[in-house]
Amino acid sequence: MLTFESITLKQRHRLIAIGIGCRRGCPAKTISDLVERALKTASCACEGARLFTHTAKLEERGILEAANALGLPLEFLTEDVLHEAAGRAATRSHAVLARFGLPSLAETAALAGAGPASTLLLARVSAGGASCAIATPFDGGA
Repeated sequence: MLTFESITLKQRHRLIAIGIGCRRGCPAKTISDLVERALKTASCACEGARLFTHTAKLEERGILEAANALGLPLEFLTEDVLHEAAGRAATRSHAVLARFGLPSLAETAALAGAGPASTLLLARVSAGGASCAIATPFDGGA
């Protein structure tokens, strides 16, 4: 499993962490289309982009197939790691709060994937049962 600490400084500078959440059975095309739209909205390139989601989504075919279609690495994060980023989420989903105790699966996955000092580039966007958010490590203006 790749950890934030194992990513080099150069990789951190260009890291684009894309958090993914979805309803059970959400089609890969819905997820991949949403990710592409989010990247465009945030004016981000795919270079350096990685997908992150909850370990509860390990069996979710739509996410696995979307990652493959997008050609992006996918990492599953534990509940503890996601909870560490929860305080920095910008939006709240009652369904996600009820199921995972998190304000937003997409935002906490993006923020956790980008590291402890990360910031949202794009708050959660949703379509067709999928949600996506984009974060990057905070560089302190460097």
